Amino acid sequence: MINLKFTDGLIPVIVQDASSREVLMMAYANDEAIRLTRETGLAHYYSRSRKKLWKKGEESGHFQKVVKILTDCDEDCLLYLVEQKGAACHTGYVSCFYRTLSGEVVGTKVFDPEKVYGKQGH
Repeated sequence: MINLKFTDGLIPVIVQDASSREVLMMAYANDEAIRLTRETGLAHYYSRSRKKLWKKGEESGHFQKVVKILTDCDEDCLLYLVEQKGAACHTGYVSCFYRTLSGEVVGTKVFDPEKVYGKQGH
């Protein structure tokens, strides 16, 4: 039986495209977010900055259908394999990992965040 190890009630979640295996994003989940993800099949997370649960795509329409959930050997990190609709990143890029350390953009932008979220951003 798996006994997930949460830190301050949260566990990191790495999100990967189930087909291409591209890493899309990293977020945190609490027990309730994991339960909702398992029940609905759609990715749910916990926002540390907003201090609330959120369903990926609730504002943008860019949902993540969770195909499989894996845990690492220490049971302190999760991997969601997903079918991503649209972009994973709130900046409009397919993946949150769209820049090198020197600032070179290497990812693909698929939407304008201002049009989706308005001027306040995400």
